[in-house]
Amino acid sequence: MENDRYARGWEKLKEIDGEVGEKVVESLKDIAPDFARYLIEFPFGDIYSRPGLDLKSREIAVVAALTAMGNAAPQLKVHIHGALNTGSSEREVIEVIMQMAVYAGFPAALNGLLAAREVFEERGGQAG
Repeated sequence: MENDRYARGWEKLKEIDGEVGEKVVESLKDIAPDFARYLIEFPFGDIYSRPGLDLKSREIAVVAALTAMGNAAPQLKVHIHGALNTGSSEREVIEVIMQMAVYAGFPAALNGLLAAREVFEERGGQAG
């Protein structure tokens, strides 16, 4: 059962975040290999693999949550990649981040927009 969670999670991570997500997991292996495994098994093997929401909806929700937190820029960038990989447009990402200004404040939304700009530029896109 545990191996199923890991295998399912690893495939889901690759589907959503691709190489960016794999790099995050790899960066943890020397300091906290158990945490790297948990990161694959629980969020991706259990939660992201559930029925009920498509991956695009899940990723745009994560972008909103991480933007609202205001202190998770590296994770936000990974999930902006994920949102784009699962079908969200740059415009949709921008709009959901701007929406967070209402609930999390302008500084959080501004930080989110700056993170989005970096991701869009990395991918060769053009925000706007």
